[in-house]
Parts: sequence; C-alpha cells; structure tokens
Amino acid sequence: MGSQPSKDIQRFDNPSPERDYEIYFECPEFTCHCPLTGQPDFAHLYIKYIPDQYCVETKSLKLYLWSYRNEGAFHEKVTNTILEDLVAAIGPRKMTIKADFLVRGGIRTIVTAKYKKGKSKEIPLREDVSVRQG
Repeated sequence: MGSQPSKDIQRFDNPSPERDYEIYFECPEFTCHCPLTGQPDFAHLYIKYIPDQYCVETKSLKLYLWSYRNEGAFHEKVTNTILEDLVAAIGPRKMTIKADFLVRGGIRTIVTAKYKKGKSKEIPLREDVSVRQG
C-alpha cells in the first residue's frame, strides 16, 4: 500500500546547528483547488530555509503538500498556511515560500511569504511533531 496524504510534518535534528546554511526544495506538482469554483489550481512551490535546531523530513513534506489536493484554498491563504505550518514544525532561523500558480483566466499568480526569527511574528514551535533519529 502506498503512502497517504498527511498533515503530519516530521523533523530531524540539524546536523550543523552552529552554522547558517540554506536548504532548498522545489515542488513542481503542487495542487489544490479553487474554493469558489472547485477547479484545480497547479503551482510550482519553492521552499528555502535556514534551519535552527531542526530540519524538515522530506517524505513527510511531500505527504503534507499532497494533502492539499482535496482542499479548496485561495493562493494567498495556502501559501501562508504552508509557511506557518513549517515554521511551527521546525522553528527555522529564516524561511521563504514562493508559490508560482499556473495561469487561470489569463492571470498568473505568484505569492511569496517570508518568516525571519526575531523579525516576524513569532510562531511557537510545536512539541507534538515527531522527530526522526538518524
């Protein structure tokens, strides 16, 4: 049986917490649907972050993003929700989510949401996130 969509984001300990370094994910197959029309929306997501104590586990990230396939969400809301959920799961020093939605009705939408520890509204680290040991 294959993996199922899930809102459970897993994390693992940052192997180099003493250093700033970037982790970059490209997710070219993000899908949700319009809450008004029910039509599918497709986007290319770019996730870039500087970890603090934790890094996001990629399989759980894939399943988390996959969970939006059956949800209606405006572009702005879904981009900001993804940022908030990831920040709550891993508590990065800095994170940027860019969602480049495909053209619909002659309009292309690009939404960029940013978080910086100490500069943005603080989002408390979730303690219920499972930590992978590696």
